[in-house]
Amino acid sequence: MKPGSNPDGGVKFAAVFASYNRRELALECVRRLRSQSRPPDMVVVADNGSSDGSVEALSGLGWSAVRIIATGGNLGNAGAIRVAMDEAFGLGADAVWILDDDSWPRCKALESLIAGEWRPHVVRHALQVDPESGSLTWPMWVEVADGWRLVNEDHEVPESDRCRSRASWTGALIPREVWSQVGPVNGDLFIRGEDEEYPWRIRKAGFGFELVRGCILDHPGPKDPVHWSFLGKHFFYERGLADWKLYYKIRNMVWLKKRQSWLGGSLLMAACYSLAAWRFDGPHRLPLVREAIVDGLCGRLGPWRNQPSQELPIRDGARV
Repeated sequence: MKPGSNPDGGVKFAAVFASYNRRELALECVRRLRSQSRPPDMVVVADNGSSDGSVEALSGLGWSAVRIIATGGNLGNAGAIRVAMDEAFGLGADAVWILDDDSWPRCKALESLIAGEWRPHVVRHALQVDPESGSLTWPMWVEVADGWRLVNEDHEVPESDRCRSRASWTGALIPREVWSQVGPVNGDLFIRGEDEEYPWRIRKAGFGFELVRGCILDHPGPKDPVHWSFLGKHFFYERGLADWKLYYKIRNMVWLKKRQSWLGGSLLMAACYSLAAWRFDGPHRLPLVREAIVDGLCGRLGPWRNQPSQELPIRDGARV
């Protein structure tokens, strides 16, 4: 794939997502991909051992572009996306579009994403919109006339077809050149960390991000998140998360902050999570918070030793 070439000139685009016991969401995601004005050349679904008939239902759609890969167990979203990306690039994809099973692309999303001059050193990505609120699924940093701005609403995004952004995970189109230099996703993060760590590595390797306004994903966002800001720094907290979700979020962010900066930075992050958990969820959560902080500082990644053995519940705010 050469700079300036037409992206549709023999270039293969793959969409990938993880699946685990959310059959109807996975089916709808594939249906939306199939109905794209420019469908992906392949769809790789990494199944984490679903027991709800997801594999059979996806196979029953009869779309030859779909390839279902069994991960051999529950690897979380991070591990499953790593498997799916490795498989897609191994099958000859030139770029991989990272999705969630409940991030549903609108009709012209992929067509818009790959339109125009192809620049393999830039990660293009979608605009994610919460279909219930109409706001952005999650606040996003974009470049505006007077610098960088954290935006929450569609109307705050520059009106140009494309604009620079600082990071993206869901909806990001990863060119082979980026993946080759940055490496695979860190599957040891399991969940709630790969969306921060992989974009950080992409930026660290010298690649940029570009929001494509015409590429829109309908993707549920968190309900009533807490947002603290101080001296240009921003901290977000989701009230009432399940224990396992809160554990992974804190552990992985403390671990990542230690890698990005210094021990003091990770301790500051730990203090923010401790204060937020006590303030918004209650002191009963502090032992869990402490465990996550210690594991993050010590670099103990992988599946949580107290991970529930039962099926993981549907993500907060997801469609049912």
